Amino acid sequence: MAHADDGLERAIATAVAGATLSVPPGIHHVHLLLDKPITLQGQPGAVLDGDGNGDVVRITAPGVTVRDLTIRHSGDDLTAMNAGVFVEGKAAGATIVDNRIENILFGVYLDGAAGVRVIHNTITGIATLRVADRGDGIHLWNDTGCTIEANDVSATRDGIYDYVSHDDFIVGNRIHGVQYGVHQMYAQRETLRDNISFDNVAGMALMSSSHLRVDGNRIFNDSSYGILFNYDTYNDISGNEIRGITGELDADGKVIDGAEGKAMFVYNSEFNEIHGNLIMDSPVGIHVTAGSQDNKVYGNAFLNNQIQVKYVQNVAEEWSLNGSGNYWSDYLGWDLNGDGLGDVPYRPNDGVDVLLWKYPDARMLMSSPSILLLRYVQRSFPVFTPPNIQDSHPLMRLPAPWSERVDAKRH
Repeated sequence: MAHADDGLERAIATAVAGATLSVPPGIHHVHLLLDKPITLQGQPGAVLDGDGNGDVVRITAPGVTVRDLTIRHSGDDLTAMNAGVFVEGKAAGATIVDNRIENILFGVYLDGAAGVRVIHNTITGIATLRVADRGDGIHLWNDTGCTIEANDVSATRDGIYDYVSHDDFIVGNRIHGVQYGVHQMYAQRETLRDNISFDNVAGMALMSSSHLRVDGNRIFNDSSYGILFNYDTYNDISGNEIRGITGELDADGKVIDGAEGKAMFVYNSEFNEIHGNLIMDSPVGIHVTAGSQDNKVYGNAFLNNQIQVKYVQNVAEEWSLNGSGNYWSDYLGWDLNGDGLGDVPYRPNDGVDVLLWKYPDARMLMSSPSILLLRYVQRSFPVFTPPNIQDSHPLMRLPAPWSERVDAKRH
């Protein structure tokens, strides 16, 4: 039976504020309470092992630093929120840096603290648990001004879950093999920048959040969504690369009907600005539905998506701004005056598309004369075309920096 490391616990209990305690190599079977501003510094090979119970490290005082340690084997009680490192609300300014946190329920749980820094940690969950029974890699609740940077997170429920928090910076993290890479709920004024998401269900799930700045993220090979918007307002989404969203596959490796991968899915979200993104190589580039309107969509590159836009709305929208629209790889128009803008508008959908989305069984009529006649009538008499999006100023050339990146991938 493993025994607690009484020496390490005594050293913490007798340490003065501001002290640095060096944790020697070896496996230390502990549940540490850091209730004063000290630094816990691991020597190479130092391991804190919770033996599958409770939190391994719990921080209750401001100004604590935990660094250079392997922290492993927390409990697996979701109700108790067992974590590798649990940071209480009183622990403002805590720093968790350069640790390996593994085989834990929650990696780092921030419970209302301000100004916490979680930087350059490798966090791996309990892969043997069902996804629904796992905790999150980094969990924020009611936190403010925190920096979550350059962490590698895998095998948890969500990579980074951010709930009723504001003014945090989530930057440069690498998240894979989870449900949602970054999951925002009721968050405000957060910055999500330069994160990498792959092999997840969704790269980012932005829900009931506002005034987020989401830029420079790379999202690829996720199964359902690149970025999911749900009841979001006044967010700025720019400069993101979203590609190769696969869709959910059946046992034969075919995409399940109705579960096509969507690079962007916009549900009941308004007044967002979506610009300068690369959206490519996915079954659906962007799906807009359920009252999503008054969003500004311009300067994006929609490249080689099977369906560029799936627009299921009753209000027509213009997707250009100040005389400049988006790049569409399937645009068939021309540019006679050479100004770099198409001379005829781009309209991605017609009434037949909408009919098929609402009534999938109508696909059996696709080659029938009635469908061909309907499409002819809509082209000849636009008054019969249902409300849709229109890009009146489509870009003729792939905008930088995406032109260089796409060319590099091709060659």
